[in-house]
This record gives sequence, C-alpha cells and structure tokens, in this order.
Amino acid sequence: MSRPAGDRVRPGGLVSLGLVVAFDFGGTWLLDQLWVRLGVGAALRGVAADRRIDGDTTERVLFALVAQRALEPGSKLAATRWVAERAAVTDCPGFSDDSAYAAMDFLLDALPEIAARIFDSVAHLLNLDVDIVFVDSTSTYWEVDGADEPADLQPEPQVDDGTATTVEGGQRRFGKSKDHRDDLPQVVIAMAVTRDGIPVRCWTFPGDTGDQKIIRTVKDDLGAWQLRRLVWVADAGFASAANRAYLTRGGGHYLHAEKLRHTNAEAAAALARPGRYHTVADNLRVKEAWVSPGGGTDDGARAERFVICHNPEAAARDEAVRQRLIEHLQGLIEGSDAWPNRRRDELVGSLKAKPGLRRLLRRTTTGLLRIDRAAAAREAHYDGKWLLRTSDLTLTAEDLAAAYKQLLAVERGWRDCKSSLGLRPVYHHRADRIRAHVQLCWLALLLIRVAETRTGDTWRNLRHELDRMHLVTLATAEGRVAQRSALTSGHKTILAALDLPEPPKYLNFTPGADPAVD
Repeated sequence: MSRPAGDRVRPGGLVSLGLVVAFDFGGTWLLDQLWVRLGVGAALRGVAADRRIDGDTTERVLFALVAQRALEPGSKLAATRWVAERAAVTDCPGFSDDSAYAAMDFLLDALPEIAARIFDSVAHLLNLDVDIVFVDSTSTYWEVDGADEPADLQPEPQVDDGTATTVEGGQRRFGKSKDHRDDLPQVVIAMAVTRDGIPVRCWTFPGDTGDQKIIRTVKDDLGAWQLRRLVWVADAGFASAANRAYLTRGGGHYLHAEKLRHTNAEAAAALARPGRYHTVADNLRVKEAWVSPGGGTDDGARAERFVICHNPEAAARDEAVRQRLIEHLQGLIEGSDAWPNRRRDELVGSLKAKPGLRRLLRRTTTGLLRIDRAAAAREAHYDGKWLLRTSDLTLTAEDLAAAYKQLLAVERGWRDCKSSLGLRPVYHHRADRIRAHVQLCWLALLLIRVAETRTGDTWRNLRHELDRMHLVTLATAEGRVAQRSALTSGHKTILAALDLPEPPKYLNFTPGADPAVD
C-alpha cells in the first residue's frame, strides 16, 4: 500500500495506521460518472436554480436515491442509512428522510422540464437514434385491502371518443393487472424507449387507466420536445383505429402488433392471404400483405400494410407447449364421463382464467368433456407467428420485424425495474410519492442501460465486479485519508469500455493528529 506524504515511520519501517471505516465505492463512483456525463446532474441543478432551490444539495440527494435503486434497493429511510453507513457518495456524507422527500417532491414538481433537459443532453451525448420510439406499459400492485378511494367515489369512466388523453396520477385503483393480480389495487406505468434501448421518459397513471389513452398522452408529451418524424412501436394492447389516426397526426407513423385470435377483419384477411415467405436474419421469415378497409382484396389507396412474421424455432416451441397443454388437459378430464354434470361445470368454470387450456376443451351435445382437436389444428396455424400493421411505407419488412423485436428491450426494462431496481414493493401510499418513486427507478434504469450498452455486459455482472471496490478511511499520525482499494482487471475493463478514468487513489485528506492511531 502506498502511504501519504508525512506519515510517521516507526522503528523497523512500519507506518502507524488505524483503520477507521470502509465504504462501498465502485458502484456509486461509476454511476456518478455516468450521471455527470449524461448531464442529469446539470439538468437538475439548472431547474433547481430557476426555482431558487439549493440545487447542489438537492441534486446530490437525488443521485444518492437513484444509486441506491441500482445498487441496493430499499426504502427511503433505508437509503439514509445506506449513505451514512455503507456507501461512499461524493459530496453527500448523509441526509435525512425529510431531505429525501423534499428532493422527490422537487423532482415530481419539475418533471416535464427536467425530463426534457435530460433527453436533450442524453440524445446529444449518445447520438441516439430517435426516429423510432417504443412504448409499453406495465403495472405494480400493493398487497392492501382496498383502493385509495371507495369505488363509489371514483370518477365515472368516460366514453373514449378516440382523442381523449389521460392525466398522470399515482392513485391506487383496481384495474387490469399485467401481473395477473386483478384482486389488488395498482398503478399503471408507461415507458418510452429508443431503438438503442435507452429509456427516455416514464409516466405513472391511476390503476384503472387503459392502454388506449396512455399512448396518446405519451405522444403529446414527447411531441412537445420537437422531435422529427417518429414511428411509434407498440404492442397489441395499444392498437385501435382511433389510436392509429392519433399517432399519424403531424406526419408520424405507427407500427403495432395485431391480435392473432378474435382480431379485426383487416388482420384476419392479412393472415389468410397466400404468399411466399422470405428469410431474413435471425431465422426469421416475413411476407407482406396489403388489405383494404373491412378486409377486402382491393389494393386501393386506402389499403393498409401488414407484415406477417414467422419464426420456425418459436413455432416448434409453440407446438411443444400445446402438446403439453393437451396432455395436462387430458389428465384433468380423464374419467369425467362418470362425473355428475355439476362437477363437469365446475371444471369448465375453473378454466376461464386459463385461456390456453380453455381453447382446447369442448363439450359434446350431451355435456361430456373432450379435447377439441379442431381447435388444436386452428392453433397450429398461429405457431411462431406475429402480425404487424404499419403506416410507414419506407421501412422494409425486415426493418419492421426487427423494430418490433426490439420491443422486447422495453419488456426487459420492466423486468429490471421490478427485480434489480426494486420497483416493488413500493413503500409509499401518497399518489405524488408513488410517482416520484417511479421516476427514481426510471433514472436508475437510464444509468444502468447506458452502462450495459457500452460494456456489452449485464448490470448484475457489472455490479458484482464493482462491489469489490471500496473506499477505506485510514488514521495516521498526520491526519486521516480515504484511500480506495486496488483496481482489479475487471474494474479496468469496465472503465475502459465506458471511457472513464480511474478513480482517484486518495480522497478527503484531513490533516492533524488522530486519536485513532495507536
């Protein structure tokens, strides 16, 4: 170990040192460097200065809360202890829970301006390609008895006229759960991601908000950023004629999936169109179809473009899954011919929440239960397929298929938010604090996604290696000095991939005799 200048040397050449405390340093230092490089800190300080708020303190507290999300998720009270006792955060020796909540209130109050500034900085520094925006939503629930408001006090649902948007909010209400927990109150969260996988904005809505209105709010909010012509990529849940018309306003375009089952006339006609597939990258086959409104065959000026995608490997998996479902269903109904009608009715009723099984079951005219072989044959027609509808005529079928596959990056972002970043459980109950908590998760996801993109490694592996870097405070006869541990080869590889300098070896030298020295 190198020693600071001025250390007293005892006889025999030994330096008088006392170990005072050791903090985790690698993860916080790297995230702080990305925070600065991406301009997040500057954006927060700039907005705070406009509002006559102590920007330096507020920015440091918000960074500490974001770093905790990425490194050791927990409650805000746990964050105060984490910074004071476990983690070395530059220029932030500690803060109170009141300071944490004040910083979160500022983040939420100034969110539109902060998000726009962060986007401008990130898009410029990373040279983001923002001609395609991926939009998806998820939900997170609370294990509590009821919603924030009794059902009779909640606003009446309004008829969707195709142009109405929705207002952000953190009210916990019952709705269609993406986690299959319709029995628990929730909020709905939406995220917009670039084709590079970088999350550029996040929204929170009351738990009963439908996807149809969400994508219009997303378009309006991002439209205020004066972006160029965009292609909006979304899943089937966002698809409707009204939304397609809304997204094409101002010269924009859409690309979304269509349901394969119980779909509209145009999508059904596109699936039925004959034609040859041609193979593109990643074992994917595509073909195009043009369908006029109502599913007609007249390829006129109003005909819409569909792309049918087929993955043979996925088709084989779908077939195997269906065969297992049939075997499982066969076991459930075995011997059912001898059951009373009521017991057979109960079994059919229990399958209502399991559509995959329910589709493969039929009842005879006498009420007996049988495997529906005809339905199984119809299901085989959909194996390995997905159907895309788009208004963009410039992108090739291969580009469209690849763009939609990138929507998986958004779904991976949700998984990271719910696992690595600790989106749930949420320790807040107030609507505004819930929204602020979601925004902290978004900022943490932004940092780790940039780190993953540049290093080509997962955040889990990066965090594991960075956990090996510590900042140790040593007491000497001349004072105290904080010294980081030696860098590993893994540390050097990460820093090189991110084009970051090595952390300073010594920090926070405090001169003066120290009683901690023997």
